[in-house]
Amino acid sequence: MPNIKIFSGSSHPDLSQKIADRLGLELGKVVTKKFSNQETCVEIGESVRGEDVYIVQSGCGEINDNLMELLIMINACKIASASRVTAVIPCFPYARQDKKDKVGSRAPISAKLVANMLSVSGADHIITMDLHASQIQGFFDIPVDNLYAEPAVLKWIKENIPEWKNCTIVSPDAGGAKRVTSIADRLNVDFALIHKERKKANEVDRMVLVGDVTDRVAILVDDMADTCGTICHAADKLISAGATKVYAILTHGIFSGPAISRINNACFEAVVVTNTIPQEEKMNCYIAFVTMDE
Repeated sequence: MPNIKIFSGSSHPDLSQKIADRLGLELGKVVTKKFSNQETCVEIGESVRGEDVYIVQSGCGEINDNLMELLIMINACKIASASRVTAVIPCFPYARQDKKDKVGSRAPISAKLVANMLSVSGADHIITMDLHASQIQGFFDIPVDNLYAEPAVLKWIKENIPEWKNCTIVSPDAGGAKRVTSIADRLNVDFALIHKERKKANEVDRMVLVGDVTDRVAILVDDMADTCGTICHAADKLISAGATKVYAILTHGIFSGPAISRINNACFEAVVVTNTIPQEEKMNCYIAFVTMDE
C-alpha cells in the first residue's frame, strides 16, 4: 500500500491541518508564491513518488487564483510520479453554473469546464461536499465522492435546539427539497419549502411558502448562502407565516457583498455553517454564528 501524503492549498489551511491531525499525519511541504506578473508558482517540497497524495483546496476566497493553484499542485504531483492524486474540494467552485437556464442561451456550463480542467491536470479522484447540483458528478470520468453535511446538521439540531421535536425543516428553494425531506424524515418532523422567483441572479422577486410553520420553530437548511438575500427573505416570510423562531443551517457560508449586514438585520436565532469555508473574519456579527467542525 502506498503511503498517504496530504498537501494544503492556500485557501483553507486550518481545515487541512484539522484533517491531518485527525489522521495523525503531518502536512506535506509545499511552497506557493506568485511572480510579479501574478502567475502562480508551486513547489512540492518532498518526494511523492509512488505515494497516495491528497490535496485540500476549497473553492473560496480568491476563487480563480485558488482553482489555478489547485490545478498546478495536482499536475506537479502527477509529473513527480505520485501513484494517485485526490483533490479534496470541500466547496466546489463554479458549482452554480451547472446548466443553461434558458432555451437558446449562450451562457457557459462552467462547472463542466472546471471538471475537464481537473481531469486534464491529472486528478484521479475528487472528494467534495454538498454539491449545489449532484448531477455535477456526471461531468467527470473519474470517481467523485459527494459527501453530505446531514449527519453534522442532525447532531447540531438535537444538541442546540431544545424545541427541535416541534420544528419544521424548510428549504428556501425547490432545488433543496430532497435535502430537507431527508433531514425531516430522520428527525420525524414536518417539512416545508419556499418557491422563489428571480428577476436576475442574486435578486429574489417573490416567495411563496408551501407548508405550515405556525407556532413552530423553522429551520432553514440550504447548501450555500452567498449574498444571503434568499435566506433573509425566507426568514421574514416564515416569521410572517407564524413561526416562533428561525434558524439557518448552511453547508457553505460564502457571505459575499452585503451578506453579513443582511444577516445582522434579519430575524435569525442563529446562522450555522460548516467549516468548508474559513469564517474567522465574519464571526463578529451578533448572530450566534457557529461552525460545525465534524
